[in-house]
Amino acid sequence: MKVEKTFNCLIVDDEPPAREILKRYIREMPMLKLTGECINALQALAALQNHAIDLMFLDIHMPQVSGLELIKTLKHPPKIILTTAFEQYALQGFELDVADYLLKPIHFDRFLKAVIKALPNDIAHDNTSERPAELIPNNTFLYFRADRKMVKVLIRDIQYIESLKDYVRIVTEKGPVITRYSIAALEVMLPEESFIRTHRSFIAAIDKITSFTHETLEIQQYQIPVGKLYRQQVLKCLNASCQ
Repeated sequence: MKVEKTFNCLIVDDEPPAREILKRYIREMPMLKLTGECINALQALAALQNHAIDLMFLDIHMPQVSGLELIKTLKHPPKIILTTAFEQYALQGFELDVADYLLKPIHFDRFLKAVIKALPNDIAHDNTSERPAELIPNNTFLYFRADRKMVKVLIRDIQYIESLKDYVRIVTEKGPVITRYSIAALEVMLPEESFIRTHRSFIAAIDKITSFTHETLEIQQYQIPVGKLYRQQVLKCLNASCQ
């Protein structure tokens, strides 16, 4: 039986707003577990000694000891994603074998790609539902935890996805699957050529759309709203497919 693996994360940043953003993003991803947060390198050293950390989000500019200096002291560091507002330190960070480099302010889609890059093999084998979009063509599938089991969903069977706050409803040709997930995470993982965001709470499968107006589109008996912020992109996509 497939086992869902979680990865312990540590946030090291002296700025409270930056820590809050990372904590919110970590909560959006079922495979990540926040083990601790630190405001400086000394606290981080203690946390690394007391806990098994798989992934560390590390700020570069901190008082006394910088993030880069901290890395140099670690004999067996976890996977590290650097976070900073200063782009000029990227090369120095990669020379220290960090997994990725996030520039502040950090957006969720970039955060997700960095996590996938940092833990590619683990994600591919233990968390099928977290694979990046380029590894998920239409003829394959994802697993989602629903009803205390892992449910297989074929990409080609998905009709639309609806956000339900902390959960999503994935409506397929075989019926709906409700799972704890964020719609933003799913949007990044699904193939761009096959799905389109129509509303802050909806993603639709393009080839399943049977009719549309400026405000709604239809997939079989379902009516999907088209939000104002997404209208231009949706109409451009659908009008192009009609030509």
